[in-house]
Amino acid sequence: MEPVRAPRIRPGAVVHDPSISVDDLLADFAFALRHRGFRVAGFVQLNNHQTCGSNFGVGCAEQIDLLDLANGRIIALDREPSVANERAISLALASLRAAIRDNADLVIISRFAALENVAYRLMALVEDSIAQGMPVMTSIAGRCLQRWFEFAGSGGAMLAPDMDTLWQWWGAERLYHDLTLGVADAPVKRIVCGPRWLMVEGPQGAGLAHLPKSPAALLPELPRLQQMSLRELADLTSSWDGLEMALGIAAINAHYNRFDLDAAPGNGAQTFRGASGRVMVVGAFPGLAEILPQAQVIEAQPRPGELPTIAMDTVLPGCSTAVVSASSLLNRTLPRILRLTQGARVALIGPAAPLTARLHAYGVDVLGGLRVRDVDGLAEAITAGVLPRDFCRFGDFVHLRASHPAVQPAVHPVSQRGERRRLPAVTVRAGGVACASSGRYGREQAEHRGAVALGH
Repeated sequence: MEPVRAPRIRPGAVVHDPSISVDDLLADFAFALRHRGFRVAGFVQLNNHQTCGSNFGVGCAEQIDLLDLANGRIIALDREPSVANERAISLALASLRAAIRDNADLVIISRFAALENVAYRLMALVEDSIAQGMPVMTSIAGRCLQRWFEFAGSGGAMLAPDMDTLWQWWGAERLYHDLTLGVADAPVKRIVCGPRWLMVEGPQGAGLAHLPKSPAALLPELPRLQQMSLRELADLTSSWDGLEMALGIAAINAHYNRFDLDAAPGNGAQTFRGASGRVMVVGAFPGLAEILPQAQVIEAQPRPGELPTIAMDTVLPGCSTAVVSASSLLNRTLPRILRLTQGARVALIGPAAPLTARLHAYGVDVLGGLRVRDVDGLAEAITAGVLPRDFCRFGDFVHLRASHPAVQPAVHPVSQRGERRRLPAVTVRAGGVACASSGRYGREQAEHRGAVALGH
């Protein structure tokens, strides 16, 4: 059976005022994704800020310097045709072809109108990327929107020039792959399977997941599964099988919910005490009436006064606060809930919640989960079939809050005013001459290239 794949994304164009540079924004987004382990390719421009009379940012530079997001090279393109320019365009085309061949997670081409004029063949490759379902993002000044419509037709999406909008376009469906990318390729110490829950223990932590059905089919496979690494188990979140999905979530939690994790006490729901506006709870939890007495509850099997899950599309949009059970991660309703609650404060709580800042960018403000203290005792309790209310005997419910922006600006050679910073180690000019450079960006670019994962 084919693995679960995130849905296709419509090609996105960040629409901006001509006087405003969006290259910083696109570079920040690209490096944030690369930092998490995603494969990002394409180009952002380093110089498109020269003044042409009263016109700004409309492609006035005689030479366009492109930062190749796949390898950190600078490619200089002249606006006038030349043999040297053909060499530079060939380099850009080769890099983009390689990205398409290697199934890049995202292709970014900043300033669509300028590149369309200088190197239209790049845009032909971008069309190929879109046809293959590869996410593609560009930017375009408002006055040039007609060119974008001619290129993308009605299938494109126009995006506001801010980071939250870019993450919403990227889509919460990709959070599963994001979480998996951060999991270490570490050995699994043991897998414990009970009638209701299972536990995966890794070198630094232990993680739980609720079983969606009888584990009878899983039990004979445990010896084989225990020989896999945490990362390999985490990859099972791409499975359509509910038991394999649970195993993947437990492995993810075994990585992030470390024994020594520094987090605040409590599951985090109390941070929303006294919240104004409409408060929604998806999946009831103990103590709900005391913490959020005004909340409207959505449940799979609703009691009197509660709403069924079919009501989510109607009642979640426009709410001010949403507290969501971590079971939504297992049954794959979390991305849908996050789309419906955009603009609201959201908490994801439960024993199976991953305690990692990776989820903040997708719209989760508070993460409340279990940090295991007595892993042997918890293993025995799970085997015996205890309920979640007893888990506190073997660990502590703790929470993380998004007290800072979800995505910190990445280091790249485009300043807010369009002034070029010191460039990376290799610069490729139109004439094919490579010159060595050094400095702050060269060192920090190497750190980004190492794909240091959040949450390690």
